[in-house]
Amino acid sequence: MLSVTGLLLAGCNTLPHSGPEQSEIVADQKSPKKNSLGFRIIPITPELISWLDAEKPPLLSTLDTTNYVASHNDRIGPGDHLAISVYEVGNGLFAGSVSGTSTKDTSSLTSMSGIGGDTPLGAIESRLPVVQVNDQGNITIPYAGKVHVAGLTPSEIEQRIASSLKNVSTKPAVVVRPLVDETNVAIVYGDVAKTGRIPLSPNQERVLDVVALAGGAKHLSEDVLVQLTRGDRLVQAPLKLIEQTPEQDIPLQPGDRLELLYEPRSFTVFGATAKVDEVDFTTPTLSLAEGLSRVGGPLDQQADPNAVYLFRFEDRNIASRLGLQMDPGQQNIPVVYQLDMMNAQNYFLAQQFPMKNKDLIYVANAKINNFNKFFNLLSTIISPGITAAWLAK
Repeated sequence: MLSVTGLLLAGCNTLPHSGPEQSEIVADQKSPKKNSLGFRIIPITPELISWLDAEKPPLLSTLDTTNYVASHNDRIGPGDHLAISVYEVGNGLFAGSVSGTSTKDTSSLTSMSGIGGDTPLGAIESRLPVVQVNDQGNITIPYAGKVHVAGLTPSEIEQRIASSLKNVSTKPAVVVRPLVDETNVAIVYGDVAKTGRIPLSPNQERVLDVVALAGGAKHLSEDVLVQLTRGDRLVQAPLKLIEQTPEQDIPLQPGDRLELLYEPRSFTVFGATAKVDEVDFTTPTLSLAEGLSRVGGPLDQQADPNAVYLFRFEDRNIASRLGLQMDPGQQNIPVVYQLDMMNAQNYFLAQQFPMKNKDLIYVANAKINNFNKFFNLLSTIISPGITAAWLAK
């Protein structure tokens, strides 16, 4: 009897496996020879999930609540080109000295900044050569010299130039029109049809507006990550999330840099599941429970529900909280998270556990699975003999 039992056990151990059992994974963790990477098995707990949630990159909406400065996208800065017209009464200071001098009826020019009241009829228009704002934020106006304009709106510049000319010209009125705007722009690049500068207007273009003006993303929004750099802050969010969540579609400010990153996120599944496969996220976020359900979950006949594992190279700060040993400069630390699906509470935790790109889920085989394989093998071998003996009767 013992010899038969030994034969059965030996037969079970020689059958092929789809992967290690729970006891083998635990043993490998403790073996320096088999665990050269130094991975650790960490049970999934509420505290762990809170740490992982805290590690999510800040979303775009956080820029509207942290150091947010409203911008009307109408300020002039270095590099901008300005077209300036001066209107004067009588013998104008600029008349005949600059190009484009003409007599205009200015009664309808309500945007002018005249000195001493409305600009009278018959004012002479003198168009100055186009000027560029230098790196110090100044322009040079004939008879007025240097005028600092950086940070001002066109109407404020009109007022400043008119004030500088009032002692040398009769009731001057000034009109300023930006020709080339290098200040009120956002830079967009990456996974868009057209990269470059996107002008921002007082209409307050938002993230999706700028993406559309750049020709849209080249790939499906589920696979595109929007990364926004503003000053020393960097935030990001999936493009699909921005499309579905209005508060993430924030107004852009001059100087913002918007990069679209093509990241087709996926995870792989091995072990005792309905299929071994690489599976795309297809959604902005994905939980461990959703990942398992996409492959049919653990198989009833083969899987060990106590031993569902998620393999991941974890960030250094999370590994530090978990008390894992790390080499100096090591950024990615191998971690194996374990989910016990025989504990009802863990189903709630699986719904909250966030999956990351390139995660690997492994469902261990149950020990009884090897016995079932061996029993089926014996049945295949013995059954023809039993059938032949029965027929010989």
